[in-house]
Amino acid sequence: MTLLSVNFPGSRRVHPNRPWEGSNMPMSPRHRLQRAWGLGLLLIVGIAAQALGAETSRQDCEKSYKPSTGQPGKDVVWVPTNDPLVTRMLEMARVGKSDLVYDLGAGDGKIAIAAAKQFGARAVGVEYNPEMAQLAQCFVRAEGVADKVKVIQGDIFETDFSAANVVTLYLLPELNLKLRPTLLKMKPGTRVVSHSFLMDDWRPDESSVSTDGSAYLWIVPADVSGKWTFKQQRGQDSFDVKLVQTFQKLSGKVGKGSDDVTNAEVRGNQVEMMFSEGDVHTRLKGELKGNRIEAQVTRNDSTSTYIGTRS
Repeated sequence: MTLLSVNFPGSRRVHPNRPWEGSNMPMSPRHRLQRAWGLGLLLIVGIAAQALGAETSRQDCEKSYKPSTGQPGKDVVWVPTNDPLVTRMLEMARVGKSDLVYDLGAGDGKIAIAAAKQFGARAVGVEYNPEMAQLAQCFVRAEGVADKVKVIQGDIFETDFSAANVVTLYLLPELNLKLRPTLLKMKPGTRVVSHSFLMDDWRPDESSVSTDGSAYLWIVPADVSGKWTFKQQRGQDSFDVKLVQTFQKLSGKVGKGSDDVTNAEVRGNQVEMMFSEGDVHTRLKGELKGNRIEAQVTRNDSTSTYIGTRS
């Protein structure tokens, strides 16, 4: 460690290797370079120290505004989600580094920050209360995730969050229901997680209930309703299915008969169903791609690829 000394006015200190200091003796080019390097190093150290001193803590953020549990908001009162449930919600949505998470009604930004810190995702929080939004953005800086998270002041019913592939909610049932048409228009496979509250007759794909609270997951389903003709890719077999869709649940008829489709659902772009035609038992697992379903179809004990096209 190098100790720096300060010469006070009126004092003179001569270093044996730098006799020009305090005198009119000229410096050599080598000594000029050494001195410039030393001054540059001191400048860098000073800037770093200043930056460290300017770091923001969560306590600093709360000096100008500190919310209280139960305080009123635009449509709901503010009650923060506990940390274990935040983690569980993001785990249910299988959040990863490639995801963009939108937290609607972000409050102090807890869920958006956790998505970045714990799961490496990018996140946007939307909060109506300007003071709360400012506090949340301060917490984002304090937690060191400003490169991945932002919290904006806005109305969730007027904000475009269509770019998200994960949406988190802690609203009331009537607000979830009001958002439902927008959520159902999002890209198939988008994951929606709600703390505590459901979405009426759109039943969740997964539920988690524990002492930490309740969380529910929905996966936005693709539209696969209509009449489909499936043809064997390398063969002559084919069959028709008419599907009726209610959210992720499917029902329908096979061919021209009265045989019912059973155990049928769509999860994002993934389609599954079973049915029987006489003594032929069929299981289909496929993926919607555009207006086609590419499927692996097992007819009795034989499995092959079928391509389904919608009329």
